[in-house]
Amino acid sequence: MPLTSLVMLTRNGLDMTRRCVESIRRHTAEPLEWIVVDNGSTDGTVEFWESMAGVKLIANEDNKGFAAGTNQGMMEAAGDYILLLNNDTLVTPNWLTGLFAALHRDPDIGMVGPVSNHVAPIQRIPPSEWPLPDHLDAFAQKRQQELAGTGFYAHKLIGFCMLFHRSLLERIGGFDERFFPGNYEDDDFSIRTRISGKRLWVAQDVFIHHEGQGTFASNRIDYKRSSLANAEKFRAKWSTGLSACEMDLRGYNPSDIVNREPFFIPDRHFIPLQRHPVSIGK
Repeated sequence: MPLTSLVMLTRNGLDMTRRCVESIRRHTAEPLEWIVVDNGSTDGTVEFWESMAGVKLIANEDNKGFAAGTNQGMMEAAGDYILLLNNDTLVTPNWLTGLFAALHRDPDIGMVGPVSNHVAPIQRIPPSEWPLPDHLDAFAQKRQQELAGTGFYAHKLIGFCMLFHRSLLERIGGFDERFFPGNYEDDDFSIRTRISGKRLWVAQDVFIHHEGQGTFASNRIDYKRSSLANAEKFRAKWSTGLSACEMDLRGYNPSDIVNREPFFIPDRHFIPLQRHPVSIGK
């Protein structure tokens, strides 16, 4: 069976990381290469990862941000597939099996993601359907049975959970590190995937619980301020014609950008993966 490289970032939030890891262990049958990038945790998270066998740990002394940290992890990945998963998630039965089925349903699909609760509208199920924590697995299994194989082509995917072929990195490069510490780097990655000729898919039959902004909250980072600052960087990069405030409050149409960029131009669209000085453990 092909190997999947699971890349996960952490910065404090040890309790939610423990919950996430336990859900992965309980619900994942596929072989995983665990690559963890820690962005300067001080709450025992690094020691937790060091205690786990088979984890390749990249320990940064400070916060490199989501884009740079993810790039660090992907550079160490040996798998045929790359799986990006936030540590403020809880996965459910057959989650990865469902994502693999979605990725292989069409050779034009470059990247897939699940549906969730605390996430942008493109992948969010109605709040009236959100399951109670004790019913999470049963809810996901029922949804999997009732909506087996269903989904839709999306104009962007949210970075809390993304699965793609390793070859996508060779095609478009990594995440744009200008979007520090987080927000809009997943928009940018999605848009470049589409400009390269690949499509995005949301798997309706895969539900993953997302606590939402968990790392921002656990580190007392102002999510709205970060989002607005990166909206301005995104607006400038892609000439959206909207102000940063308009984008952050009302959104924008990624397809408008894709339709203006009919060709993938490496000098404009490819983001080389960059190495950073790090300490790499077992």
